[in-house]
Amino acid sequence: MLDVKALGERADTMIRTLGSISAEPNRLVRSFLTPEHRAAADLIAKWMRAAKLDVSEDALGTVRGHWPGYSEKRLLIGSHIDAVIEGGLFDGPFGVIAGILAAEHFAAAGRKLAFGLDVLAFGDEEGVRFPKTLSSSMACAGTFDSARLEMTDRDGVTLRDAIVRYGKDPAQIVAAAYSRDVAAAYVEVHIEQGPVLEYKSQPLGVVTAIAGQSYLNVEFLGEAGHAGTVPMMLRRDALAGAAEVVLLAERLARETKGEVVATVGLIRIPAAAANVIPGNVALIVDIRSGSDAERHRFVDRFKSEIRALADRRELGLTITQTRDVPTTPCDPALQEAMAEAVRAGGGEPLYLASGAGHDGTAMAKLCPIAMMFVRCRGGISHNPAEYASPDDMGIAVAALIRFIENAKL
Repeated sequence: MLDVKALGERADTMIRTLGSISAEPNRLVRSFLTPEHRAAADLIAKWMRAAKLDVSEDALGTVRGHWPGYSEKRLLIGSHIDAVIEGGLFDGPFGVIAGILAAEHFAAAGRKLAFGLDVLAFGDEEGVRFPKTLSSSMACAGTFDSARLEMTDRDGVTLRDAIVRYGKDPAQIVAAAYSRDVAAAYVEVHIEQGPVLEYKSQPLGVVTAIAGQSYLNVEFLGEAGHAGTVPMMLRRDALAGAAEVVLLAERLARETKGEVVATVGLIRIPAAAANVIPGNVALIVDIRSGSDAERHRFVDRFKSEIRALADRRELGLTITQTRDVPTTPCDPALQEAMAEAVRAGGGEPLYLASGAGHDGTAMAKLCPIAMMFVRCRGGISHNPAEYASPDDMGIAVAALIRFIENAKL
């Protein structure tokens, strides 16, 4: 009989202990291949050894805890231990800790399964230090591009040099890759980072897909002018056009009834002044959906309507699509197995897509993936107020254990 309360309390204690590892005393700062990453990885390795797992670490710092099975096949369970600047304690680390606690359940009993278990603690999901993310999970999936070694952080340190300073050999990155014959599936447990589970009063959700994403850079060219002397009907106000795009994105996304979300989080006004009509404005529109077809349909309509409003306002227009990341679907059979594990604990799983990116995006290039979401308070994430209750975390770890027990890989 699983002690759900004890599992949740242990998860909470471990998360808070890991959360104390930071580059700054009053906020969480833990980036890839830094001394704080090293300290966090060492703590994770300590916990894995205490759980009777065999521990190793690859050339990009991913810590791996292994419990052998009766075959070479392995179920990979993982998440990340890096954090956004001034982020929360639960985003990423809970998935690693849930994996350790689940593997410990079998290791403590000396119980082997038909497949082995590997718990993975990745270090580069948030992309805080370097301009591209998921390097560590891409290495495990065998899709790491060596050109990434030359990208630099804000201090001009290349990824190659950072790896060497971390005590690793970039030439060994290729050895981090799992064989497709070995990697049977990848599973990630993660806080939802959104409010849906709380709104529906459900502790757990089954993820259907990791949303695809499009970035549109929209730039309007109007005519700068004096704020007091140019009549309203004669203005070519680039910011007014941009404001209309913000509301257009909101309206069109709402019309999809939840299929698409669209956000404008950045607007640039060169040479802005309170008494000058903006002549040039650029904004970035982030568009996401669990369906590539819906996302592409939205993008096409959105572009068409932006062009129409630019013509109406007599504004020059440039639209550049800078990102087009396809949707990563979760495996249907694994989804159903995850749902059954939730039901076996007395819950009713809610199916939902993940609007945020995860290491599963990279791991899906290697093997089938599944994800379980855990309710978080207020849907708040990437924020010090981020919180998942011990009760919910215990329910999640118990569901993960049941999923492992019944997995057919």
